[in-house]
Amino acid sequence: MKDGLPPRRCAALAYATILRDRRALEPALEHTPGYRKMSDRDRAFARAILATTFRRLGQTRKVLDHFLAKPLEETTEYAAALLVTGATQLLWMDGPPHAVVSTTVALCQDTTETYGLKGVVNAVLRKVSTEGPDLAARTAPRDNLPDWVSRSWRKAYGPGALSRITNVQMQPPPLDITVKDPVERERWAGALGAEILPNGTLRRREIGDITQLPGFREGAWWAQDAAAAIPATLLGVKSGDHVADLCAAPGGKTLQLAALGARVTAVDDNEGRLKRLRDNLSRTGLRAAVAVEDVRRFRPKGPADAVLLDAPCTATGTMRRHPEAGWIKKPGDVQRMSRLQLEMAGAAARMLRPGGWMVICTCSLQPEEGEQLAARLLETRKDLKPVAIQDGEVPGLAEAITPEGWLRLTPALWADRGGMDGFFAARFEKSS
Repeated sequence: MKDGLPPRRCAALAYATILRDRRALEPALEHTPGYRKMSDRDRAFARAILATTFRRLGQTRKVLDHFLAKPLEETTEYAAALLVTGATQLLWMDGPPHAVVSTTVALCQDTTETYGLKGVVNAVLRKVSTEGPDLAARTAPRDNLPDWVSRSWRKAYGPGALSRITNVQMQPPPLDITVKDPVERERWAGALGAEILPNGTLRRREIGDITQLPGFREGAWWAQDAAAAIPATLLGVKSGDHVADLCAAPGGKTLQLAALGARVTAVDDNEGRLKRLRDNLSRTGLRAAVAVEDVRRFRPKGPADAVLLDAPCTATGTMRRHPEAGWIKKPGDVQRMSRLQLEMAGAAARMLRPGGWMVICTCSLQPEEGEQLAARLLETRKDLKPVAIQDGEVPGLAEAITPEGWLRLTPALWADRGGMDGFFAARFEKSS
């Protein structure tokens, strides 16, 4: 890793970009100067620093507050980034104190505004390395939630569930896999050293480079969180059915439906994300039509037998995999996204034939983007009626079925197995 400067610099720069521009972690890293030129090992180290930084951001900030004369938010952008990523390595990554402090201080020379702060950064991080662990022990995992998220989840799920959710989110997520041919599950579980979850998902504790794992190049499986794999199974699709998969990229649900023999039309307005969907179709040998279009304006050639809408959302249910998600969203985003979701759900219903089923889902833990969305849809679309989800359709998750017959998944479910993403799903039938 040479002097360790390049990956630490990339992590700090990306941290600042994520908070300033409200960008997701991976795109921020990809566009950080120098990132693509680094070795695989250094890129992995930069990514690990950044992911851990956001996963433990609240606790790290609390520790730093003890040693700063003014709030971290009032510190210059790059200096704050260096302090946070440096403290993260000391507190949560077992970074060698001398190496972490010396390299972080060296990075202060990158800009004129941080050059004069070398002494401050050095003094603060030295205190973090000696006194920080005791201070960190007095913090709690729930401190890593932005205040607005914490308040929302506490109100929706209660303090006990809030603690269980945040405890799971502190752990690096496993690798979840959907096998193309269910008959081959046991064989691939053995080859991959994976556990078979109750819903049929394969789970590996270690992620690593998935392209080097057995079966990837052959297209025998694809990566897909256990929670994300459930909504497509609720459609009751048969071979030959015409299915519209809306907001389909990056394509896990499209692959599931195509593997069932359905005639799938995958719709998304993001060409970049659709490239990954097309690549996965090619790799797995599955077929689907792809349309680059806004779901609200898309019109299929004929009514669909089934429609799946994985609506864009605040993605607060994915914070175990994308720990920056809560920090780049604001409370107002929830209302804005819920309005968009209702528009899309109305458009989805218009695509459905009478008697057909529609499933809407979001990877959000916000009730406005789940339970309240489903209720509003029933109020605005009198041609839809709910179809309750049954215990046998979601093995091992009966407790996740709400009194209305909807599905509310949280990261605390299957916690002993590594948890899952937060998801909401509801099913409807269109009347004649």
